Amino acid sequence: MSLRTPPARHAIYAASLLALTTASALCWAEPSPALDRASLSVGAFYTEPKIDYQGDTNYGRIDTGSYELDHVTLPRVKASLLIGDSQGLDFDYYRYDKNYNPSLSGATNINGLPLTGNGQLNAKLKLDLANLAYKWWIGSGNSVFGVGVGAAYYSASIKGTASGVLNGVAGSGDYKEKEHAYAPLLELGWRQQVSDNVRLYADASGIKKNGGSIEGHIYGGALGVEWYPTKAVGVVAEYTAHKISLNRNRDNSDLNVRLHGPAAYVKVRF
Repeated sequence: MSLRTPPARHAIYAASLLALTTASALCWAEPSPALDRASLSVGAFYTEPKIDYQGDTNYGRIDTGSYELDHVTLPRVKASLLIGDSQGLDFDYYRYDKNYNPSLSGATNINGLPLTGNGQLNAKLKLDLANLAYKWWIGSGNSVFGVGVGAAYYSASIKGTASGVLNGVAGSGDYKEKEHAYAPLLELGWRQQVSDNVRLYADASGIKKNGGSIEGHIYGGALGVEWYPTKAVGVVAEYTAHKISLNRNRDNSDLNVRLHGPAAYVKVRF
């Protein structure tokens, strides 16, 4: 049969139309209603930090035990971008930047000399944590599960003045420590569309860093609900928790931080 005959031309036209329709449908297929093409959440995390820091100083070894600070409000930003219908990028950032005034006590050994002392550290503690993950979403209905891999950046610094008594001699001096590192990140997520205006979600993440000048792990999780009074803007309430444990090898310094409490955001979706 010649390709110039009407039946052949009709078959070619029909096949072409089917291919174009299928391609168009794939390009414009809607993702799960539990996901957004793009979103930005800006809000705050209200928490009562528990900090345990141990490290050598000129006034002996800092050993604060579990030092509990007053409730603080920490700024936090989240963003997501869907690539296609089942993959995307997730970003999360928050900072702790508050005064830190633990007591110094204990004993250590510096330059071969045994030292004992006690005193006070009047300082500011800064913690920065930023996560970026590539996420795969499984499911196409109202409920989807996600697995993400990526990288995390974290930075910790303490800067202030240490004062006290070292081997019976009073003194004071500046104290400053700062470390930062990158580490691999694993994320898990769940999203549930309850109605056109309400969603539920759960997230968990783990960061593990081995080797280098600083090692440690950071674990986190959150449970939340989203409510959208309008199609583009919503309000988010969640309960979140983070456990941070970092170790610096050169002086056997350990920083352990626990943050948990409610958080609230304004979310804009596109």
